Order: sequence, then C-alpha cells, then structure tokens
Amino acid sequence: CLSFCLQCKEFTFHTGYEALVQRLLDGRKMCKDVEDLLKQRAQAEERYGKELIQIARKAGGQTEINTLKAAFERLKQQIESVGNSHIQLAVMLKDELKGIEEFRERQKEQRKKYESAMERMQKSKLSHYKKTMESKKTYEQKCKEADEAEQSFERTSASGNQKQTEKSQNKAKQCRDAANEAENVYKQNIEQLDKVRTEWEQEHIKTCEVFQLQECDRITILRNSLWVHCNQLSMQCVKDDELYEEVRVSLENCVVESDIDYFIKTKMTGTQPPDAIGYENYYSREPNRSNSSPTQSCGMMKRFSGLLHGSSKNNTESATPSAPPLGMPLQEITEKTDVVYASVFVNEQAGITSSQDYRVLYDYTAQNMDELDISEGDIVVVIEENEDGWWTAERNGQRGFVPGSYLKKL
Repeated sequence: CLSFCLQCKEFTFHTGYEALVQRLLDGRKMCKDVEDLLKQRAQAEERYGKELIQIARKAGGQTEINTLKAAFERLKQQIESVGNSHIQLAVMLKDELKGIEEFRERQKEQRKKYESAMERMQKSKLSHYKKTMESKKTYEQKCKEADEAEQSFERTSASGNQKQTEKSQNKAKQCRDAANEAENVYKQNIEQLDKVRTEWEQEHIKTCEVFQLQECDRITILRNSLWVHCNQLSMQCVKDDELYEEVRVSLENCVVESDIDYFIKTKMTGTQPPDAIGYENYYSREPNRSNSSPTQSCGMMKRFSGLLHGSSKNNTESATPSAPPLGMPLQEITEKTDVVYASVFVNEQAGITSSQDYRVLYDYTAQNMDELDISEGDIVVVIEENEDGWWTAERNGQRGFVPGSYLKKL
C-alpha cells in the first residue's frame, strides 16, 4: 500500500504525500496527452474521409464502356465508402476522447476533496507541533530556574543568614511550582499533539488508499483506451481491405475482349465496304437523262456539284466513297477528299423501292434543302434506297435524303 511506502520519519515533513500528489498530477497530464493524441487522430481521420469522398465524387470515367467502366464505378463507390468509414472512425475517436475527459475531471474533483482534508490535517499537526515545542522550551527553562533557585537556597542555608535563607527558600518554591505548571502544560500539549498525529495518520492512510485507487483506475482507463484505439485502427484496415476486395472482384470481371465486342456491337456502321464507282460515259447516258425525275436529278446534281468546282483530277480516275463519319458534316467530307465525281444521273429504276421501317443509329443534320434531319433512336420509313448511299426517307410527314449507313432495319 502506498500509505506505508510514503512515510517520512521527520515529523514536520510530508515528502511521501507530496510525491504521491505529484504522481497524480503527472497522471493527469498523461490523460491530457492521450486526449490530444485522440483529438488529432480524429481530425486527421475526418479530413482524410472527406478528401476521399471528394476525390470519388469528382472522378470521371464517363467515357469508358462496359466492364472496365463498371469496375471503375465500383472503385469510386468503394472509395466513397472508405471515406465514410473513416469519418465514422473519427466520431468513435471523439466519443472515446470525451470519455477520457469526463474521467479526468471526476478524478480531479475527488482528488481536490481529499487534498483539502489532508491540508487541514497537516496544518493542524504543524500548529500543535509548534505549540508543543514552545511549551517544551518553557518547561525546560522553568526547570533550570528551579534548579538554580534550590542551589541558591542551599548555599544561603549554609551561610546561616536566616532572612536570606527564607527568601531563597520562597524563591526556590516559586520556581519549582512554575516548573511543575510548565511540565503539566507540556504534557497536555504532547497528548494533544499525539491525538492530532493519530488523526493525521489515519487521514493520510485513507487519502493514500484513495489516490492509489485513482492511479489504478487511471492506468486501467488509459490502457484500455489505447487498446481500443488500436483495435479500431485494425478494424478500419480490415474494413478498407474488404471494400477494396469488392473492387478487385469487379476488376476480375473486366474482360478486354468483352469490352472490344461491346464497342463493335454498339458503334458498328456496317460490315461491307462501299463498292467501287465505275466509269460511265456521259454521252451514252443522254437519252436516259431526259426520262429521269427532275426532282431527284436536281438533288443528286446538287449533292455532287460541290465536288466538281476547281477539281483538276482526271475524270477517268475512280474513287470509293463511304458513309460519312459520325458527327462530321457532309460538306466537310467533300472538302477533304481529292476524288472527282462526275454528275450522276439516277433514274427511278436505279434504286430499290421499299416501304420498310428503319431505326436511326446516329444523329444527322441536313446540309441541303432536300435532306432530312434525323436523330438517334428515330423511326423512319425508307421510301427508296439509292445506290449512291443516300436514301429517301420519311418521318412525321417530312421527306428527304438521309445517309443509308445511319439506318438499321427493324
């Protein structure tokens, strides 16, 4: 027990008790140090969690497709989940911090109560000790005076002077009575001091026992708190790994061939390249031109006339046209090609007349008055499929030319 290990043989010293109080003060500082650690760790976890959530929400990935996109989305979800779990960990650390603060304040109030009691007992003990030492000093002085008076009386008696003898005898008697009275006061102070000492010793033992329990509780609380803190961090690591394991599973399902096939399936424009453009003698087609449809001939001449101006290519050279790329205006395509097209005469018998419903695969904005605006997902009725790749289609009562490669038969 601390009460037996912190005694001091010097009556007026309280070295052992002071050492115990200092130990409690040091323990209180240690509580504050642990509180600071938990507080800073909670702040760090909260900042980290919020930054993870912000990173996950700002991450892109919208341009990716199929399985890789799904894996990336899963990663963003799990990063946000990890961020939320770290924020929750910060809340748990703050709760633990609050518990330590309350424990420290409770110990402080209890310690103050016993410290006040010990301070009163120590003051009382020192006061009685001082009083007792003063009565002891008075008692010793009175005893010396009585001894000197008695010795003087003996010398006077030997001289035979009756008057001096009686005077010395009375003085010796008075000094002895004063010494006896001082002795009684001294004894009473000794008894009172011993009583105070006993009370102080009991209070000292009681206080030391309480302080020892406080120290045991403090060490236990801090030890358990640090243990729980380590467990929380370990559990957080395990939880993070479990969340990222789901991302790894999603990445295992990411197949390169599947993503390539998905792209081909959703963006396919056709499986056959366009046929070569054969040579057609202008003069051999003259008779047929008179029988052609004026509207259709005008439209075809209009579509190819832009390619003829300023061209220096030999008109015997052939070229292979294809459907315009997605999102590229037809006029831009014609500006980038060096192929020279002859004016093509198309009669009504050249196309394949049908009345089938087709789904629009890509958006197309009309470049000429005889063309038709279409949007991805529209349903149009194909009136005529022309060999030049431009089909006559009808939508909502409006009719015009559209790229045939932009349509898919239902």
